[in-house]
Amino acid sequence: MLFRFRARPRGRTAAAAAALLALAAAALPLTAAPAAVADTAPATPDAAVTVNADAGLGTLDPAALGVNTAIWDSYMNDPQVVSLYRAAGIGALRYPGGSYADLYHWVDNTAPGGYVAPGTGFDAFMGTVKASGATPILIANYGSGTAQEAADWVRYANVTKGYGAKYWEVGNEIYGNGGYGSGWENDTHADKSPGQYAREVKAYAAAMKAVDPTVKIGAVLTMPGNWPDGIVGAGDGGDWNHTVLAAVAHDVDFVSVHWYPNAGGGDRSLAAVRRLPGELREVRDLLDRYAGADSARIGIAMTEVNAESGDGALTSRPNGLFAAEAVSTALENGVFTVDWWDTHNGAGPITTVNGETDYGDLGLLSNGSCTGGVCEPAVNTPFAPYHGLQAVGALGRPGDTLLASASSSPDVSSHAVLRADGSLGVLLLNRSSTAARTVGLAYRDFTPDGAAPAVRRWAPGDDGLVDATGTASAASATLPPYSITVLTVRPKPGTGSSAATTGTPGTPRTTAVGADTATLSWPAASGAVDRYEVYEQLGTTVQLLGSSTGTSATLHNLPPGSRHTVNVLARDQAGHLSRPSVPLTFTTGTPNDSTCTVSYRVTTGWGNGFVAAVTVTNTGPADLDGWTLDFDWPSAGQSVNSWWNADVSATGQHVRVTNGTSNAHLAPRGGTTADFGFVGGNDGANPNPTVFRLNGTVCRTLG
Repeated sequence: MLFRFRARPRGRTAAAAAALLALAAAALPLTAAPAAVADTAPATPDAAVTVNADAGLGTLDPAALGVNTAIWDSYMNDPQVVSLYRAAGIGALRYPGGSYADLYHWVDNTAPGGYVAPGTGFDAFMGTVKASGATPILIANYGSGTAQEAADWVRYANVTKGYGAKYWEVGNEIYGNGGYGSGWENDTHADKSPGQYAREVKAYAAAMKAVDPTVKIGAVLTMPGNWPDGIVGAGDGGDWNHTVLAAVAHDVDFVSVHWYPNAGGGDRSLAAVRRLPGELREVRDLLDRYAGADSARIGIAMTEVNAESGDGALTSRPNGLFAAEAVSTALENGVFTVDWWDTHNGAGPITTVNGETDYGDLGLLSNGSCTGGVCEPAVNTPFAPYHGLQAVGALGRPGDTLLASASSSPDVSSHAVLRADGSLGVLLLNRSSTAARTVGLAYRDFTPDGAAPAVRRWAPGDDGLVDATGTASAASATLPPYSITVLTVRPKPGTGSSAATTGTPGTPRTTAVGADTATLSWPAASGAVDRYEVYEQLGTTVQLLGSSTGTSATLHNLPPGSRHTVNVLARDQAGHLSRPSVPLTFTTGTPNDSTCTVSYRVTTGWGNGFVAAVTVTNTGPADLDGWTLDFDWPSAGQSVNSWWNADVSATGQHVRVTNGTSNAHLAPRGGTTADFGFVGGNDGANPNPTVFRLNGTVCRTLG
């Protein structure tokens, strides 16, 4: 990303809540320890929030909470900035600054065609990294650099200076090099195609790892459902993501995506976070497809995130709420680092948002610049997104376990972690700008100690994240309008995973997946394990799918083409359950011996729309005269808009296709096929349907 002063081209009732709270408190995981709810919740809360300590979403990485830094920022290395990083729990700093990376030559700290501020060279940056206790994420110059230049930087950083820089991206937003018609990224290669980028990534990775085999190399992807996802350039065999991953999936250690929702406003950006889980699932599905068994070791980094320039809420409260919600959601969905764009930027269009001046600045901190005679506050004054990130830092620290949580109200969001000391962190966000919300809290396999929790809060009138202990109990909280509240709930001694005498099982993986079975294995937990139990996440409830006295299990009676997210927990001889393992998500196959097959292909796309071609084949022994094909969209944002060679109807995410006049007859044993297609839309990710039923029979889905 370039020096961002301008927009870039981008294309329930109370009674119901109370009922849900009662249901959540009553639900129990099969054979698991009983859930507990402390104190007395409000009789009619506005929202029922449930946290499940047995449903793990992953572990917070040391680099989880990150920020971008830039060589054009003269305040980048201020001591006050270091103090603010530490106070917010910032664990990663990305350098040298978005699109400037593809201009930047590290050896002499220059960026031909761009401005470089004094005192922003690599060693100065690493001084800030060390002082703040963060991890560097470095961007090697792809646009005007070479693999040798990148390897020399690795040598200087890790051999000569001993910095131990671990994460290295190859370029920044290279899909914006003009190859798809819109060009903001510097790229001096004559060939602007994804194939050329993939070839260079392989060369960069080989050269850099020859110097230091421990470095982690990242390749640039476009976020699914965002431009230019789905677009196939002239002469290319596929779109950016498919072309790049087909070539480099076994050469890289992580992939880098950026997310700017471009939703048109602060509250709309906040609402757009609902798209993130599906988009990130599609990134992981792509890695599974192209990397196979290697997928488990490849991380996902969201190295830039913010609301878009011109959205009218960048330094004011809506973007602070967006920062907390987007970062927490990304971390819960498999991202190991989320890096806010950026530390300092500069004033843009001045607006008023809910009575608050918004300076149109994409930075976390003020740089004191002015627009039309209106000036920002003093340099390094935190803007609202800083307080949003600070709340996430207060929620959890590296090594803590992210947990599944859910709220019954669209106005209230919840996020939770199980901390290393056994306490529970719960972040509650009230997105209503005008009304307070009361929340009833329920817990599964976690028993609060009965004491008042520690409370930190950022609400209108608060000077940043303040101590508000005494304003909530473990069972209830009242959330001011437009606020973030972080609770620290301590466990009753001798309960929950803190009482277990075993460690946590290692990360599970699939060793075989069929149409209705899946076999998993995992590294053993420390301590005396009585048995291991595999639980499937069903929102904030869990279901026991299998158990084993060893470190593998086969799960049976799974529906064909179904997606499952599971955790493995160890149970000790006293009956206590350990913390949940890192989650594993897998999808079962479809039956090889079915009497029909379906091929579904997206032939072209443009970010928020696509064309699909479908072929149906009758492989059974009898003729079919007239047919229907049923399937379900994996994502709520997918739809069919127009079609040909068939009739299509939809109810919610369910789609039914009925034969056309020319393809009603399907001869047996593949004698004839029925082809049809449609134009679809997608608000967010666009994954392929996994299960098709022809006249009620589950078909074999062809890849």
